[in-house]
Amino acid sequence: MDIATVVGIVIGLGAIIWGIMLNGSLTAFIDYPSMFIVFGGTFAAVLVNYPLSDVIKVIQVTKNVFLHKDVSAAEVIQGFVQYAELARKEGILALENEAENAVDPFVKKGLQLAVDGTDPELLRTIMDTELSHLEDRHKLGQGMFEVFGALSPAFGMIGTLIGLINMLKTLDDPTQIGAGMAVALITTFYGAVFANLFCIPMTGKLKNRSQTEMLVKEIVVEGIMSIQSGDNPRVVEEKLKSFLSPKIRATLSAE
Repeated sequence: MDIATVVGIVIGLGAIIWGIMLNGSLTAFIDYPSMFIVFGGTFAAVLVNYPLSDVIKVIQVTKNVFLHKDVSAAEVIQGFVQYAELARKEGILALENEAENAVDPFVKKGLQLAVDGTDPELLRTIMDTELSHLEDRHKLGQGMFEVFGALSPAFGMIGTLIGLINMLKTLDDPTQIGAGMAVALITTFYGAVFANLFCIPMTGKLKNRSQTEMLVKEIVVEGIMSIQSGDNPRVVEEKLKSFLSPKIRATLSAE
């Protein structure tokens, strides 16, 4: 589980609730029609914007925000150095068992293609196409959260306008104006909280994870190409380390 995401949401909600409780009542900020306008309206707009099959995937995307486990680029490099050493000693066909035992389907596919003697140019084309489609799938999840973040404040404003219109109908009763204005503004509050504490930060989290995963996949592609070309394990390591920051390279070299 991603502790930073959970802690961030808990702290954010805690700060909002604490601010409410200092000078008011939490129950005053609970309004079910306002919730329905913001959350129901936003979800309906997302359904208009995306096919139903893609919207259903948002559940899995949300799960990945909390439960995703990043793969260490340093560990991937160490693994490919070992593959290179094995291929150097016993030939590239010796990697067939390693390909079958690989946990990452992307690594497994690349190693199998290399073992099968696939033309290097064709191999790179296949792997790059796989990367391109992976990035497109990532962008789909990010895009949905971006739409949620953009539309929820808008529906909050729609709810506010509805509340103001209803309030204007009771101007002949001054005692109802304060309560009516409070209810009208709650929808804007819901939209702003939902967008700025959940949707927009989750979009950023997904983008960062996508960049990290794409970096690791690029390391995998370069590692497979280097092994297939018969590079020395030391050369393979130096090639793959060029993808990393100087600090991580120094740590990897020390190890």
